[in-house]
Amino acid sequence: MGLRRKAREAALQLLYQVEFEDGQGEDGRRGYWSQRRAEEALREYADLLFRSVLERREEIDALLRSVSRNWRLERMPVVDRNILRLATVELLLKETDPAVVIDEAVEIARAYSSAESTAFVNGILDALCRQLGTAPAGGGERTHEPKKRPAGARKGSRAGGRKKTD
Repeated sequence: MGLRRKAREAALQLLYQVEFEDGQGEDGRRGYWSQRRAEEALREYADLLFRSVLERREEIDALLRSVSRNWRLERMPVVDRNILRLATVELLLKETDPAVVIDEAVEIARAYSSAESTAFVNGILDALCRQLGTAPAGGGERTHEPKKRPAGARKGSRAGGRKKTD
């Protein structure tokens, strides 16, 4: 698993914690890292994502509401909502190709949420990319299909020993 994937997962855990400990953002972040060993680059990227979501939460939530007309943000599962927030902030930061952002969000949903969540996260983020006018590298009208888990593979496992670099 790549450094950025680990950082995204750490940021998701931090955001999940904030959902239940309102107002504990920075204190919760410090507490989280005091209990974990992590490479500095991982910690820095996770903190960038976490802080960016907190700072831009109103903007992010407004964007998500605009593309999820049949789902109120407050009614979405907590994990899905925060996966979408993380992916949205990555799209806004424009440091990572949108196709990679979507693929990573779908894979994290596969590991941390339900099977239905992968299609949901994929659809919301695809609609958001269209609204923002961001196209994956290579351009085109590409739809981001979530990868299928091989029959018999467990949730969160990697088939074929593949390694992700981002």
